[in-house]
Amino acid sequence: MPEWTGKRDAASGPPDRQVRFEKAAKAIATAIVRNRPIDQGGFGRPVVVEGIRDEKAVRALGFTGPVERVNRGWDRSRLIAHLHSCYCIGPTPDGGPPLILLMDWDRTGGKLQSSIRDRLMSLDSLVDEDLRNILLRVMKPEGRTVESLLSHAPSLGPVVQHFLLGMG
Repeated sequence: MPEWTGKRDAASGPPDRQVRFEKAAKAIATAIVRNRPIDQGGFGRPVVVEGIRDEKAVRALGFTGPVERVNRGWDRSRLIAHLHSCYCIGPTPDGGPPLILLMDWDRTGGKLQSSIRDRLMSLDSLVDEDLRNILLRVMKPEGRTVESLLSHAPSLGPVVQHFLLGMG
């Protein structure tokens, strides 16, 4: 049973940084395997992030597969059509959702996340939000953006690699 008290403390997750980083690393490792190209033993599922700095952060964490950016000068309808036509037609190799949606866990990111999710779900396309949901809980003290993970890549990297080795 957790030793922290109060609703605020319970909502923010475990107080121990090492435990929080292990939970984040496990979620990152799972998403890396889904994102990794098929010829490298992954499933080729794209990670959708907000901008170029977010892409640099996920690359620094070890994502080697496709990364799609929301902020590329397209309106939302064109982006949704592109994501749906490129990734959501047909079954996925792992049977999971075809996209990993990873927007920042601030107010703007939350609005983007729900907008993109709702539009894709209206086209009968599921999205994987597990990574964002876990990072939102465990990495909140370290920052509220995907790009803030870049500064933690040196400490998260070895733990992520440990989980990746365990996954095979």
